[in-house]
Amino acid sequence: MITSKKDYLEYLASDRLALGIPNTLAVKFKEFISIYPILKFQKHLRRLEYYKNCKKGFLSRAYYFYLQYHFRRESLVLGFTIPENVFGPGLAIIHYGTIVVNSNAKCGRNCRIHASVNIGASGGSPKAPQLGDNIYIGPGVVIFGDIRIGNNVAISANSTVNKTIEGNDILIAGSPAKKIKEFNIKTVIKHA
Repeated sequence: MITSKKDYLEYLASDRLALGIPNTLAVKFKEFISIYPILKFQKHLRRLEYYKNCKKGFLSRAYYFYLQYHFRRESLVLGFTIPENVFGPGLAIIHYGTIVVNSNAKCGRNCRIHASVNIGASGGSPKAPQLGDNIYIGPGVVIFGDIRIGNNVAISANSTVNKTIEGNDILIAGSPAKKIKEFNIKTVIKHA
């Protein structure tokens, strides 16, 4: 969670690294003219988190609501429903498309997430999944319920995860998902 300006800048740098976008003047110009809409979305998400968690004055709260309005409009265009304070630093959203995340879910550092992913609660319970660090979530994955997933886990495309999987350095797949094999997460998350 972003709790200071230093954290905010670290999150921005980690997200840029996770997306593989260098921090150059040419890239900043391309961001300005919306060549990188996902990076722009993630920057707005981090700014929203910063103002929600760190700024408490009247003008800051008013600016927070202004940011929230623009963030929601951008979310609709890209097809994302991602609330604040869910993902740690190093978030990499790979494609436009439907991504729905419950506000009670938590994910650690370096999450790489593809399109058509749903992370949510089940059965009316407010409890949502808790994911560790270095998680790769393939396209079409559904993760739901009061479950935990360990660190350095890759979840194969179109899998359904509805039970806790505590192992580290593994690949899980299937519906319902189960451990398939030992796996080196650095093959899919290069900066982990």
